[in-house]
Amino acid sequence: MSVKILAKNDESLKSVLKGTALFTNLSEEEIQSCLVCSKAESIIYEKGEMIFSEEDYPVSLPVLISGSVTLGMDFYDGKRKIIAIFENKGDVFGHEFILIGQSKYGVYARAQTKSHILMMPKDFLVGTCEKNCGFHSNLISNMLQLMAQKSLTLNERLEIMSCSTLRQKIAKMILFSIGDKSTMSVSMSRQEMADFLNTARPSLSRELMRMQNDGLITVEGRKITVRNKSALEEILN
Repeated sequence: MSVKILAKNDESLKSVLKGTALFTNLSEEEIQSCLVCSKAESIIYEKGEMIFSEEDYPVSLPVLISGSVTLGMDFYDGKRKIIAIFENKGDVFGHEFILIGQSKYGVYARAQTKSHILMMPKDFLVGTCEKNCGFHSNLISNMLQLMAQKSLTLNERLEIMSCSTLRQKIAKMILFSIGDKSTMSVSMSRQEMADFLNTARPSLSRELMRMQNDGLITVEGRKITVRNKSALEEILN
């Protein structure tokens, strides 16, 4: 069961938030003032607990302090779709629903592990500060940067889902994830990855094994190592 306290009383928050995307260029003193002015809440969610449901009205911006959160959708036939998983300190999610003023989220957010979430009230983020605080415009600017990053992430997801075969989807996902590295740590379970790629879990497992047998990748638990990057890129041509 979740535990709430006013964020201004949570002494662990200021140092954690300093330097995160939403609070870039804000000092610890300004962050403390922000927590006081906004009346933000600091909430601990247990594993599996819902942070918001598809029918909830967006009233606050969740900021991940620790833990991991799954964003997804459930369908009437029992299927589910994993949209994203957030596990980095300072990750925000659901901010697009706040800014466009939707009447409900249309997606759910669930704690994948025990998670600490900062809830920033919507009215503080889209309105003006009563005290005319200097940091407020900085915070809004950071929000716009986050929206731009969200747009890039969605474009990547569209590129993955537009691939015609499962092998191409897996290759595209791996190449996006590794960047200049040779390995990626998979935060998703095999079922969650299958949901993300819109396929069945057995089909995903078989294709990963085939790609391993073909010398493209090595799969070790939740770690995927690229053995032949040029061949992986060739799959997409």
